[in-house]
Amino acid sequence: MSKALPSLLLAFFFLASAFPALAESTRVGNLVIETPWARASIGMSRPAAAYVTIRNEGQTADILTGIETTVSAMPEVHRMEIKDGVSTMGPVGPLEIPANGSVTLAPGGLHVMLMKLQQPLTKGGQFSMTLIFKNAGRVDVSVPIYSVGASGPEQ
Repeated sequence: MSKALPSLLLAFFFLASAFPALAESTRVGNLVIETPWARASIGMSRPAAAYVTIRNEGQTADILTGIETTVSAMPEVHRMEIKDGVSTMGPVGPLEIPANGSVTLAPGGLHVMLMKLQQPLTKGGQFSMTLIFKNAGRVDVSVPIYSVGASGPEQ
């Protein structure tokens, strides 16, 4: 065995642990939950945000009616909009996932606002989040945490 092999293996495991893994897709009935991720928080005094794509491969719409997670006492779907140069944000309430369609929650638009944080979100960590749908029921996903300024899960 080469003397360099142990060093290479150690370097590989260090690099692999330095970056959070991409979340896997989760399928429940006709819904596919893809690429959940969140940005690291700045402490606990400010809200954080999480993102996800929800695809509906069925013939009828479903509705996201709620979200639960232990990292936030008040998770809600919010929409950010810019009108006349002024940015506004607020809750959207129940969110329809159209039949044979998808909804993407991403920076600059729809997103899961994680208010009243119960713990800081730290880069490299992850947390569980439950999406609650009218028809599909409860769907648990694991959410990897990326850097404060991440623009997507590749960060």
